[in-house]
Amino acid sequence: MANKNKGSTESSFIKIPKIKFTKLFINGEFVDSISGKTFESIDPRTGEVIAKVAEGDKEDVDLAVKAAREAFDHGKWPRLSGFERGRIMMKFADLIDESIEELAGLDTINAGKLFGMGKALDIPQSANMLRYYAGAADKIHGDTLKMSRELFGYTLLEPIGVVGHIIPWNFPTNTFFMKVAPALAAGCTMIVKPAEQTPLSALYYAHLAKLAGIPDGVLNVINGYGPTAGAAISSHMDIDKVAFTGSTEVGRLVMKAAAESNLKHVSLELGGKSPLIIFDDADIDTAVDLALLANFFNKGEVCVAGTRIYVQERIYDEFVKKTVEKAKTRVVGDPFDPNVQQGPQVNKEQFDKVLSYIECGKSEGATLLTGGKACSDKGYYIEPTIFTDVKEDMRIGREEIFGPVMSIMKFKTVEDVIERANNTRYGLAAGIVTKDLNIANRVSRSIRAGNIWINCYFAFDRDAPMGGYKMSGFGKDFGIDGLHKYLQVKSVVTPLYNSPWL
Repeated sequence: MANKNKGSTESSFIKIPKIKFTKLFINGEFVDSISGKTFESIDPRTGEVIAKVAEGDKEDVDLAVKAAREAFDHGKWPRLSGFERGRIMMKFADLIDESIEELAGLDTINAGKLFGMGKALDIPQSANMLRYYAGAADKIHGDTLKMSRELFGYTLLEPIGVVGHIIPWNFPTNTFFMKVAPALAAGCTMIVKPAEQTPLSALYYAHLAKLAGIPDGVLNVINGYGPTAGAAISSHMDIDKVAFTGSTEVGRLVMKAAAESNLKHVSLELGGKSPLIIFDDADIDTAVDLALLANFFNKGEVCVAGTRIYVQERIYDEFVKKTVEKAKTRVVGDPFDPNVQQGPQVNKEQFDKVLSYIECGKSEGATLLTGGKACSDKGYYIEPTIFTDVKEDMRIGREEIFGPVMSIMKFKTVEDVIERANNTRYGLAAGIVTKDLNIANRVSRSIRAGNIWINCYFAFDRDAPMGGYKMSGFGKDFGIDGLHKYLQVKSVVTPLYNSPWL
């Protein structure tokens, strides 16, 4: 394992992007917060301040909602044809393509994400997400109804109104467009609160949205903290829907605030503790690679991470041996370095949280096979960590860690592993590795989770809905389901002829 981070804000591998936008974006303009307050944006590679960003609060949210309300109630965006909205969204996507390196760099210095991954996947996929929903914008149709009486009826699909998006820090670009793209296509207006850890790329996207021709007031960005700006969005009487991605604990607060205000629509994509189940007929090398991907991709900061690895007993020992060997070769360091496989945790709070879970695992009796320590004197780097002898009632076996920590457990039978995999309050995702189609079908139908991957992991696609069961939330992102949650159904009925009883 190598650490290539030397504690410098200037990477030797690529030019660090200039930070151009640090204010709030309200009604088409970058403005200071009403209070004048700012907060520090930190580079997780070094722990150093890279910018001071305007801190929005309730008063700033009020201004943004007023602009979004005016743009929805009287502006042209909801009244444009779907084709016209789609055309502007396509231009927005093209502008993103022209700024890929700068945008990927912002997510690297703000979130510790691998620059090469952002440039190859996160940013292009998000531009294509815009294009996907741009293509759907002129295909939003209701139905003609076959009525049971002598009536003519049809439905209209209409935009839900003003939307508040509260997005997380682990995928700042992807989650921005998971929310924003379908809401734009539907004809909604919106306020986006990026995570306070990662506001920089969201502000850049606001700039590009204006260049693309999205009207003022349609897309507003309020940087700020959850208990202030986030709470103001969740409880605001003039917001019609809130879409939140984050922890289950905060999701509860969002839902409560929505219920206690105007009963606004809510969709929640929350935490996970996903199982990856490896049967004894699997190719072990493939299974090892999938387990490493499921746990250590994006330094473990993934809501659907497969952190509970269940391995059938016949291949358990060989699997553990090979997994530990490969984990020890993973390169941790400067995320601008193309040879690095794992960058830093997003901030010191998350860094400390992950290390505390590792200590908890050791104290509860799990066996630490590799990793378990910080691996840099500067920045928030943690070694890929693997535990065995983990029990489901241990904290590392039941709680979401959100870091590079893998728990490997042994199982005997299909019945046994189904019961254990479902023994969690979460239900976001699961993986199955087997050559047996019957087992794959049986287990995929038995696991109570929203996404099941067979012989793959993180196999996301903009066509495939994503969202959880149980305490992993409700409401889907991606696909046409992701569009429909920003639409309302209206029934219109008229008599076929004059009748005194109608």
